[in-house]
Amino acid sequence: MKGRRIPAPVVDALLIVVSLLDVWVQEQSDEPLRRAAALLATAALALRRHVPLPAFLLTLPAALVSDAIFAPLAALYTLASLNRHRMLLAACALALATCDLTYWVWPTPAFTDFSDSSDVVTVTYSLATATAPVFLGQLVQARRELSLRLAEISQAREHERELLAQGVLAKERAQLAREMHDVVSHQVSLIAVRAGALQVATDDAAAHEAATTIRQLSVQTLDELRHMVSVLRAAGSRPTELTPQPSLADLRRLVDTSGIETQLHTDLPDTLPPPLQRAVYRAVQEALTNVRKHAPGAAAVIRICQEDDIVHATVTNSVPTRPALLLPGAHHGLAGLRQRAELLGGTVTAAPTSDGGYELHLHLPLHQTP
Repeated sequence: MKGRRIPAPVVDALLIVVSLLDVWVQEQSDEPLRRAAALLATAALALRRHVPLPAFLLTLPAALVSDAIFAPLAALYTLASLNRHRMLLAACALALATCDLTYWVWPTPAFTDFSDSSDVVTVTYSLATATAPVFLGQLVQARRELSLRLAEISQAREHERELLAQGVLAKERAQLAREMHDVVSHQVSLIAVRAGALQVATDDAAAHEAATTIRQLSVQTLDELRHMVSVLRAAGSRPTELTPQPSLADLRRLVDTSGIETQLHTDLPDTLPPPLQRAVYRAVQEALTNVRKHAPGAAAVIRICQEDDIVHATVTNSVPTRPALLLPGAHHGLAGLRQRAELLGGTVTAAPTSDGGYELHLHLPLHQTP
């Protein structure tokens, strides 16, 4: 397990403390200029993360007039770890080495005579001292960037694995949906048709009742299959899509979340067959969707009731108060509702009203007939 990183303010405080110790050890003289330059360099360390180049420049006077070299080295390291401009870093390292050498030249003018090997050693030491924080800072910067790249690669690979798994799942679900649509739905449709034909052809009461039951169950099964096929064809779908099917109990939530000023009036019992409940729910859902798309600002009234074994669902909207936006759509909503209603033995009508609004009316028989 990786250790916790030291907070940046703590690191800054430690560097300032070390720099003050360096000033206290190296500056024993009473010259105010040297001490002021060293203290200025120490204070500049507090700015090294925010303005690394100006902070480094503020530390150069300390290298020029004093022995306190820790602050310039720390500032140069920070600049190298945050900057990519190598020419600038080389110039800063050269400036630091020059200031350090100049400090030694002032008390010893004969320093320019490089015949003495000790002078060459001094120059080499100053250059090495100035370039070391640059190399270290660049190394830290490269390590940081490499860590970021590795993290990005890991995330990309994880995302690629997820997409591959979703693709395989979507392919399998699409194949299963085709099989259900082409084979199972077709056979159940034939069962419903043959059961309807038997209802008409037979005079036996028991056979007629059995044929009616078979036809009703076949129609309900087709409705369930249609929903299952639509779910399976949702490529890349999330597990949350496999939720229980909506019923009349979900109408209030649908209305409340529609964003439309809507009045809901219903007296249907919750004991209606599930296919009828879903058909009513889908009709209301489609109507409210059309109001949002084609009648912005309009209010809606929903009336759902049962009269003489017929379920009526009517959604009426008023005149829109804002111009409608041109939104893309497949225009299959009403066609799907009509197909669903026909399977249940009902009808769907939709037309403009006399006052400029629009009305959708769903009729569904409570007990299906041949």
